[in-house]
Formats: sequence, C-alpha cells, structure tokens
Amino acid sequence: QLQASGGGLVQAGGSLRLSCAASGRTFSSYAMGWFRQAPGKEREFVATISWSSGRTVYADSVKGRFTISRDNAKNTVYLRMNSLKPEDTAVYYCGAETSGLLTVTTKRYAYWGQGTQVTVSS
Repeated sequence: QLQASGGGLVQAGGSLRLSCAASGRTFSSYAMGWFRQAPGKEREFVATISWSSGRTVYADSVKGRFTISRDNAKNTVYLRMNSLKPEDTAVYYCGAETSGLLTVTTKRYAYWGQGTQVTVSS
C-alpha cells in the first residue's frame, strides 16, 4: 500500500513537500512516480525516480521547480515542490512501477496511493 501526504493550501510562489510511504511490501526495487489530476482532466505525469535514485525524469511543466527523491530505508518517496503556481493545483498521486523502468505512462504503474490535495492560490 502507498500512503501520500503533505498536501495543502499554499500561495503562489510557495513550497510544499509531499511524501509517499509504502507498507506491506518492499518497494525499494520499484521505480516510483508522482502524477497529478486536476478537476475535469486526466491524470498526468509529474516525475519518476529509479529504484537506486540514480535517474529521474520530470514533466516539462515542473522541471526546475520540483524535485523527486526517495529513501529506500524508510520505504518513502518525496516530491519537493518549489515556486508553486495556480496551475499546479491538483490531487497528487504516487505510484509504483514494478518492473523498475522509468515511465511516464499511467497504465504501467501497478500500485497507487490515495492522493493528496494541493491547492495553490494566486
């Protein structure tokens, strides 16, 4: 199971750090990703990180502002979000890709957390 937390209401230009804690199995060999879904829109890719933290991929819309990281000892993946914009408002989900491949494709992720709401006011 994956449990996302850390969302909230923040003003534009502010920062938040999301956490995704895994339990019930060891996720250290999985690639992990963050996605987001705004009202009326499809879930979209935000960032992904390899099991060893050696590789990361970001959506163009968040590159340079968001940083994904993980602590395998804690079975936790993080998303640090800086310089937040109103268009970042969405429910953020973490997912686990069990083959270990970095992918931006939602369907490749076998496990999902419940989501945490991020709201950025202008």
